[in-house]
Amino acid sequence: MKSEFDDQVIYDLCIIGSGPAGIITALEYSRLDPGKRVLLIEYGIKEQPVENDLDNSIQNTNPINHHDPYECTNKGLGGSSATWGGRCVMYDEVDFIDRPALSGGCTWDSALFDETKKYIPAAAAYFECGDPVFNLNDMPEFSETKIADNFREGVVTDSVVERWSMPTRFGTRYEKELAERENLTLLMGYEARDFSEPDESGNVSLLKVRNISTKNISEVSAKKFVLSAGTQETTRILLRNLQLFNSLQEVPPALGKYYQGHLSGKIASVVFKGEPKNIDYGFLRNADGSYMRRRFQFTSKYLVDNNLLNTAIWLDNPLYFDPVHKSGAMSFMYLAMITPILGKKLAPPAIAHSITKGEVKGVGKHILNIIKDFPGSLITPASIFYKRYCLKRKLPGVFLYSPKNNYALHFHSEQIPFEGNRMELGADGEKLIIHYELTDTDINSVIKLHDTLDKWLRECNCGELQYWFKEDELFDAIKKISKDGIHQSGTTRIADSSKEGVVDRDLRLWGTKNVFVCSSSVFPTSGQANPTFYLGVFAVRLANHLNKI
Repeated sequence: MKSEFDDQVIYDLCIIGSGPAGIITALEYSRLDPGKRVLLIEYGIKEQPVENDLDNSIQNTNPINHHDPYECTNKGLGGSSATWGGRCVMYDEVDFIDRPALSGGCTWDSALFDETKKYIPAAAAYFECGDPVFNLNDMPEFSETKIADNFREGVVTDSVVERWSMPTRFGTRYEKELAERENLTLLMGYEARDFSEPDESGNVSLLKVRNISTKNISEVSAKKFVLSAGTQETTRILLRNLQLFNSLQEVPPALGKYYQGHLSGKIASVVFKGEPKNIDYGFLRNADGSYMRRRFQFTSKYLVDNNLLNTAIWLDNPLYFDPVHKSGAMSFMYLAMITPILGKKLAPPAIAHSITKGEVKGVGKHILNIIKDFPGSLITPASIFYKRYCLKRKLPGVFLYSPKNNYALHFHSEQIPFEGNRMELGADGEKLIIHYELTDTDINSVIKLHDTLDKWLRECNCGELQYWFKEDELFDAIKKISKDGIHQSGTTRIADSSKEGVVDRDLRLWGTKNVFVCSSSVFPTSGQANPTFYLGVFAVRLANHLNKI
């Protein structure tokens, strides 16, 4: 790998952004044809400063429900994987079905979903998340197991799993492999600025890049370009380069709009009726050592028939900040997380917030929990720390056994493609303004699916839900506690025409022949899944497509 680009060279492929999608696209494309020359451009540098001009120029209009930019993204090799937890989740069939609640916003279809499946094994190999199987019913060693005594699958399922990646820091994991590719050049510390206007055939030939240190402008020549700079920066670049759409009658109306994330939080616990030791509350492990974890989901038919949004609900710990849980281990970990210097080292800001909820309270009672639970209050965290930070295949998270058969429930729910949720440029043409709200449809679906889960568990004689809020308080509670901005999608969505979307099924930008987008911004629906893994599937697919054209 070279570290300086040659402005006299016409690269076969120029990729903007070195997050997981950019790295996978670069490695897969250069592997398929070592004779092709690849340029990978990254805004961040080796010793990336805490602040940068791009994040400083983002305006977040809803800090209650949307994380600030420094909590959402990262600059540097590996991109946002620098603070990624490693959860690998597949999208579901229902995510490709247009339901009335989506108001025509599902602009991809099941045929595309089926076509992407052949790239799942290659993506799983890049993520090192184990066998590319995401349902326990398809694994002989787990097919007869259940989450709890008496549970049976029906409208509610317990067999879909999330897998966990080993290289959660893609920059560290693939830096050496990138360096060993003789046909690949990594250019760090450069911002993608301006594309040349497409010629009569729709081809774009030049990209101006700016050195973030010297502010000098250089020109990159390439046969094909891929925007893989994350949803925020990919959208900003396109909003700043509307000349790319000059051959169309209008700029795609969907550009920057239909921004989505997920509703996420806790409003209830589940109390199981069976043997506490039979509860499958933690991680499962494959023979290869990779981690999996099951979650409650709802069948596609049920969601479609009832016009509800795709949602996953999994067993979780009680709220760490409330000492009423009486767990010495949880109190110890909570106090560690709110310790200013130590807390920042233990978890990224957004994940830390999901644990502490920004609360500093009951310190004395937490200390009392630690004393009463000693020495377990120290032994358990020490064991977790070793498994989570000292092993090559790290423990992905912390879930504690409940002898009372009582577990908090964490929901992770789809948002509708709402036009009012959008990204737009400020008057200076540089600032990115993010408009983000939760709709009534989003929130009401979460409430109805908790009710569905409760009724199903009771019907199975498996357990029941205990709500943390009164029925008339649930709506406001969800609106208050749900905060995203990490799982960004929708602003450059896939569609069969430029009137409905921004890229076509091959991720080619409408109005061009050789500019592509490989970002979760192309996903028209957010589903229940965080987008990282499925974006990796699309990256493999795109690299194979680009190699053939």
